[in-house]
Amino acid sequence: MRLAFSTLGVPGAPLDDVLRAATRSGFHGVELRAHPEEPVHPGLGHRERKQVAEQFADAGVELLCVAGYPKMAASGDDAPVLAEVRALLHLAHDLGAPYARVFPGGDTDPDEADVIAVRRLTQAAGIAEGLGVRVLLETHDSHRTGADAARVLGAVDRPGAGALWDVLHTWRGGEEPQRSCELLAPYLGYVQVKDVPSRQDTTPLPPGEGALPLAEVVEVVTREADARTPAHGQWTGAEWLCWEYEKRWYPEVREMGALLPGVRAHLLELLAGAA
Repeated sequence: MRLAFSTLGVPGAPLDDVLRAATRSGFHGVELRAHPEEPVHPGLGHRERKQVAEQFADAGVELLCVAGYPKMAASGDDAPVLAEVRALLHLAHDLGAPYARVFPGGDTDPDEADVIAVRRLTQAAGIAEGLGVRVLLETHDSHRTGADAARVLGAVDRPGAGALWDVLHTWRGGEEPQRSCELLAPYLGYVQVKDVPSRQDTTPLPPGEGALPLAEVVEVVTREADARTPAHGQWTGAEWLCWEYEKRWYPEVREMGALLPGVRAHLLELLAGAA
């Protein structure tokens, strides 16, 4: 598995600084937070997009995902949400990212939220397939467990739609890693790892310093990958671990840049232990 980190941990940082941090610390990829307050977002013009793609290529770092904020299960008209998703998917395509992240964001009856999410994701998957990318529904907010996400993605049943497994939210939802992995495996794009002191205290910590069962997560993902290859073909869900460090929401925590080498070492240790 290859290692990436999210720019949520370095809010507002210039892209050159982000790429320099990745290469110096030995990370293979970056998940870009695609928000207007960041350097890279759907409002970029063609020339700027080309420059971003060239910066990644020159640095030898892969752009794993553009992480946006469309809410697929939220109440209201579909049109503005789908327009937001379309813009995000075109950004991913233009930058060479295989994935674009969306949220559930359900704010109504759970059954109704599922219906809305399935309808929007089905349309989004069609757009994604035409662009050669995938839209990933993150395990988050209204659909935080693997069971929640799989229920929607199973109904969508299109290759352009998949899952981003945020291990914090499935754990906080009371779902064991083995169960989350089983449910998400048919749809999984990649795994987002993090750590916190407890289910109640979500202050970000470097992986290994908190309460999340990350060793178990890595073990079950590795086991799933072994079960699916080579007889069942390559499983892309086992290709990436991405560290998300929510410094944007917790500005008082330690600087991410100084933590990257130690985090890389810890994640590699977990992978070695699961091999």
